[in-house]
Amino acid sequence: MNRVIKKRRISDENIYVTILQLCAAAGVDGSVRPEDVAMYLYPEEWQSINKRVRLFSKQLAKSGEIVILRKGKVVDPDDVKGVIRLQISESW
Repeated sequence: MNRVIKKRRISDENIYVTILQLCAAAGVDGSVRPEDVAMYLYPEEWQSINKRVRLFSKQLAKSGEIVILRKGKVVDPDDVKGVIRLQISESW
């Protein structure tokens, strides 16, 4: 018998809140990977929401709540490619 696994719906608000919570927990000297956020929210199918986590991270960076790091340096959210990390903004 085949088991059908029903996919969970992760709300946009839940993604935003989790990004902020995990970044805040890491502090201004720490950072998290977008994959960490996705795995925290949906461990069994994290790849399915990773793109949304990255998109919402860009939006949070544009609003000044977090910064996006590439190779340890803050990068423009509109020009983000490759491996990144998320860090809470010092002004948050």
